[in-house]
Amino acid sequence: MWGISRYQWLVLFAAWLGWGFDVFDGLLFNYVAPNCIPTLLHLPLGSPEALKQTQFWTAALTSLLLLGWAVGGMLFGYICDRFGRMRTLLLTMVMFAAGTAACAASTNVWELALFRLVASLGIGGEWAAGAAMVAEVMPEKRRVEGGALLYTAGPFGLLLATLVNYQVARVWFVDVPQQSWRYVFLFGLLPAAAAFAVRWFVREPERWQAQELRKRATLAQIFTPELRRRTLLGTFTTVVALISWWSCSAFIPVIATGLARDAATAAGLAATATQKLIEDWKLTATLAFNFGGLIGTLAAIPLAKGLGRRPMFGWYFAASAAAIFATFGLDLPAQTRLYMFFLIGIPVFGVFGAFPFYLPELFPTRLRATGAGFCYNIGRVLAAAGPPLVVAAAHGGAAMQSIFYVGFVPLLALLLVPLIIETRGNALTD
Repeated sequence: MWGISRYQWLVLFAAWLGWGFDVFDGLLFNYVAPNCIPTLLHLPLGSPEALKQTQFWTAALTSLLLLGWAVGGMLFGYICDRFGRMRTLLLTMVMFAAGTAACAASTNVWELALFRLVASLGIGGEWAAGAAMVAEVMPEKRRVEGGALLYTAGPFGLLLATLVNYQVARVWFVDVPQQSWRYVFLFGLLPAAAAFAVRWFVREPERWQAQELRKRATLAQIFTPELRRRTLLGTFTTVVALISWWSCSAFIPVIATGLARDAATAAGLAATATQKLIEDWKLTATLAFNFGGLIGTLAAIPLAKGLGRRPMFGWYFAASAAAIFATFGLDLPAQTRLYMFFLIGIPVFGVFGAFPFYLPELFPTRLRATGAGFCYNIGRVLAAAGPPLVVAAAHGGAAMQSIFYVGFVPLLALLLVPLIIETRGNALTD
């Protein structure tokens, strides 16, 4: 199919599983935060103080995740170029699985933060290994398709996290929200099982093996005169995308929870019915964002091949700004706002379908994981400021109101789109 061999499909599937579980483990916290944070702080669920602390700690721990993600991405990007794509993929999957599952044993928010940091290092490192491996194994003419299909694992991971949380918190343990979040975290062990299954079938890419005797990669090499511009502009595209994505997605459960509580209060619902409505609305908003992201991810294929990489990013940034402004700026009924996350997902989530093929195109083989890992993950350091700024702008109130201003990030980024390096039609360099 598409001129892709059975083994090449297997490699793509292995990386796809890695990235899907990467997103799955990374987002589990956002679903359980409204119950997890108040429980660890010994606050009544649903109280004004619980809502305030949930917003604060959701922002703080999301930023910590992003910082750990950045460090892990740069560290394991180097390890990936030094010791191999497959070894790094497996190591990072086990690492973020163990860190996420350990969150279930947290007795306070500081322990939770420590376990999240461990998981984030592995999550950051997995992307560089998977993207480099797929780019090097796929046929040249199918590199775009391979990269975009790799990122469809992102919506899969988000959907899986949504369904796991819904099944645990809405069906199995709906009457004990103070404990249900611990069982959700235990599902973070799933990636470890997948990693051990994959390791028997996939080998290191031949393109990487041919580099083993050459000069080893160092981070400084991606800032040499011939690569510096590529590194900086590659980082620019990811920074814009990451700030938009995390500022919107991290607060989906919090926003849905707030809207549901207001609706439940107006309808005079009991506590159990209120909790059920909260989980239903979190599911609705997340599925809308997820399906929009899936469509947006697949759109990277015709956009990149038909228009080119530079116009593709311009389209994603413009559509991101428009969707954020519409969703958080218009006066909409609560349920309509939930469905509007579909429109946000198309560009804000979908743009990430471009990075698995675009960033590897910017660097030679011996620096591919180092360069792509740096660009994709250093942006998380800057993106880490996004969630706290959303909460700070809201002054402890509705974060939804302040996310509106995040739309100016992709809007202003349109000014620099003409500088983005065009790689359409270029073969990977060794």
